Amino acid sequence: MSNRDEAQSLQLAFSLHRSGKFAEAAKLYRKIIKRNPRESNALHSLGIIEAADGNLGEAARLMARSLSVQTTNVQFMQNYATVLCQLGDFETAGGVCLKGLEIEGANAYLLYVAAGALLKQNRLQDSLSTFDRLLSREPNHVAAITERSSVLLALKQHDAALAGIDRALALDPQYAEAHLNRAVLYGQLKRHDEALASFDKALRLNPNLADAWLGLGNVLFELERFDDALVAYDRAQALRTNLDEAWLGRGNVFYELRRYSEASLAYDKALALRPGSAEGWVGRGNVARELKQYEAALACFDKALALDAGAAAAWLGRGNVFLELLRHEEALAAFDAALAAKAGSVEAWLGRGNALLRLKRFDEAFAAYDNDPGLAEAWVGLGNVFYELRRYREAVSAYDQAIALKPGLAEAWNGRANMLREFKQYDEALIAYDKTLSLRPGLTGAESARINVKNCVCNWAGWDADCARLISSVKSGSMNAGPFEFLAVPSTAQDQLDCAKSWIKVMYPPSRERLWQGERYVHDRIRIAYLSSDFREHPVAQLTAGLFEHHDKSRFEITAISWERSDNSELRKRLEACFERFIDVETHSDDEVARLIKSLEIDIVVDLTGLTKLSRTNIVARRPSPIQVNYLGYPGTMGAEYMDYIIADPTLIPPSHQDAYMEKIVRLPHSYMPHDDTCRRISDRSLARADFGLPASGFVFCCFNNSYKLNPRLFRSRMKLLKAVDRSVLWLSENNASAVKNLRAEATAAGVDPDRLVFAGRLPSAPDHMARHRLADLFLDTLPYNAHTTASDALWAGLPVLTQLGETFAGRVAAGLLTALDLPELIAETQEQFESIAIELATRPDALAAIKAKLAQNRLTRPLFNTELYTRHIESAYTTMYARHQSGLLPDHIDVPQ
Repeated sequence: MSNRDEAQSLQLAFSLHRSGKFAEAAKLYRKIIKRNPRESNALHSLGIIEAADGNLGEAARLMARSLSVQTTNVQFMQNYATVLCQLGDFETAGGVCLKGLEIEGANAYLLYVAAGALLKQNRLQDSLSTFDRLLSREPNHVAAITERSSVLLALKQHDAALAGIDRALALDPQYAEAHLNRAVLYGQLKRHDEALASFDKALRLNPNLADAWLGLGNVLFELERFDDALVAYDRAQALRTNLDEAWLGRGNVFYELRRYSEASLAYDKALALRPGSAEGWVGRGNVARELKQYEAALACFDKALALDAGAAAAWLGRGNVFLELLRHEEALAAFDAALAAKAGSVEAWLGRGNALLRLKRFDEAFAAYDNDPGLAEAWVGLGNVFYELRRYREAVSAYDQAIALKPGLAEAWNGRANMLREFKQYDEALIAYDKTLSLRPGLTGAESARINVKNCVCNWAGWDADCARLISSVKSGSMNAGPFEFLAVPSTAQDQLDCAKSWIKVMYPPSRERLWQGERYVHDRIRIAYLSSDFREHPVAQLTAGLFEHHDKSRFEITAISWERSDNSELRKRLEACFERFIDVETHSDDEVARLIKSLEIDIVVDLTGLTKLSRTNIVARRPSPIQVNYLGYPGTMGAEYMDYIIADPTLIPPSHQDAYMEKIVRLPHSYMPHDDTCRRISDRSLARADFGLPASGFVFCCFNNSYKLNPRLFRSRMKLLKAVDRSVLWLSENNASAVKNLRAEATAAGVDPDRLVFAGRLPSAPDHMARHRLADLFLDTLPYNAHTTASDALWAGLPVLTQLGETFAGRVAAGLLTALDLPELIAETQEQFESIAIELATRPDALAAIKAKLAQNRLTRPLFNTELYTRHIESAYTTMYARHQSGLLPDHIDVPQ
């Protein structure tokens, strides 16, 4: 084809293009380019059509080819720079504009695009200078005045930005972009109502303004109007399909709504459009953290920081991950980095407070939480500090303040519920737990706490459904159940193992760097450290005091590690005298305590607290000692790989059950439970039934267990007994007024006179309490959670205990005690057998008398209450553990011989 024909074809293509026949023009441009690949006008014009069709990448490619031919065509440069900006390639766009300005220095359009590209690159001062250069030539350039205000907004020069917006609107009141900038400014200032009004004005003037819909979505998100925010983001996306910020906004909404799958998809869309979005990687990391995918979360935050080392949100995310992994020092460093990147970040101060709280650096935690008195989560943190310090009234006030600031904050309601439970205000606590779970159904431990307070007041409405739901959640690996509270739920030993393992995995995972590194200490005596919160007037201390005194100090060096303040009781003073070292670590962090144990070269750590309320399991999680033992305080497996042994007996954990325990089983030959045979005094006062509201005649069934160990199945069985035994009564502990009321109502519903329930209040004298057991005829044990110390007390006082053998540790304790007393006739295999034995003993005085006589003899002759013998047996267990370790053998099951 001749040059003339080619020129005519090009003119025809231009004509078609100008008349709006874009498809025909594009077809002709392509024919021309095929014949002449360097036809710059055809290349550039086809690029314009492709850009109009949304094919920005192809448009940019064609325009770049056109400029390679006409290297000084300023119009080409203008169009190419515009497309590059639409693609987000602001650096190349800026370079194109600067080249154009070298050719045509006064080109207002190039100055405008260059300034905008510099703004997008966050080169704010360069952008401002370029806008000023443009406005010095065209002072009334409305778009430039408006965009210049965007630079001032980015520089936080709000007054100057507002003055620029006002100037633009004075020149053109209908300029939608100026109203948009005013809306953005008000949004930055948290003047949300004014922001919404300005967005509305911008969108009425130009409904197709994608940035306005995006900004509106962001403000609605801050106002927690999440559904409206999603609508706004959808409108923005419909107008500009490649708007990554809209996908980012959607991800943020779904994240707040805990719709994590949708949030993840939205963040992925944003990152597909802009892989260099640090915000997108932060969002993706936050989702991974919520899903407990901690390594993936850290990888996302690292990508964000590689893109922007000063991304405060990424440092914050890393800190939160480390906090959940209990890597508190690393968490502190990350939160400090977040504060360096964004001074005054309330989220970083909050995280810092949470890390310091875990480290028990309470004064520093207070200071961190005090940084923003308007942040509800900080008040929750303060409440948690007060809780740790046992300043419960102040804790309640802090949680209430959090609720006042943010009524939908589940953690605040949960904290309040926990405090009400401490005050034994169980009915109010139940309301608070119900509120907690309505806001966040899966909040750690809240559901089992709710069941516990219901059990404390014997409010059994929906009990079967509650228990079934909790057991199902444990089987699914959720954190709805705290292990200690789960013991009173009718579950299996395997369920309890699953519950403990899930709890340990999240709350007390093994330390990444254990302190003990395999050393074998050489000492003249085996060094044992007993760890407990209960070296005070507490059942654990009452049971173990004699053991500590009887330890062979020539063979064992014993240390107490105590983290609960002294109650100044005689028992506390006695305990302090039992040990060669009695170390108070209440104010020390878990890591400090673990390092102390390591420095003392302790051979065997014995955790007397386990997973009970005041546990400090993170100490043993750091593996400060070569041998670690779960003993007495927590009746079940701790589910932790760092616990080597659990002290039990043949009844508690027979060989057929041992697979349901993480620890190796140490079976003492008689009972796992110690006894203080010299100091558990029984008053010699003459007590009468009338003194306690009991009938002078008639059979007295007794159960002094805590009310949370009762349940509707068990109580219906007890009512059957009262019906079967004329003039009998059931003597129960008076734990709280609500429980008394509810139990009386349950008795009435079962057709039993509620006056046949008699309630025993607390006595100030422990010996008198022991003595009053003798006013009863038969102690009826509970299931699935037996009487433990309570059963030992009853048997020591001479009161027979009737139990039913359960499946779990907590449900087999009383059977172990009775076996050690050679009283197997008081151990039932089924509820029917339990009821049959109870009725026989209540209606056959001779049978009951024979049992009481046998108990009176056996309590003094059988091994259960022989403290010295018990001490020799547990010392034998310690010696075997130690010998295995010194021989390089791994822990294994141990059966201590008689």
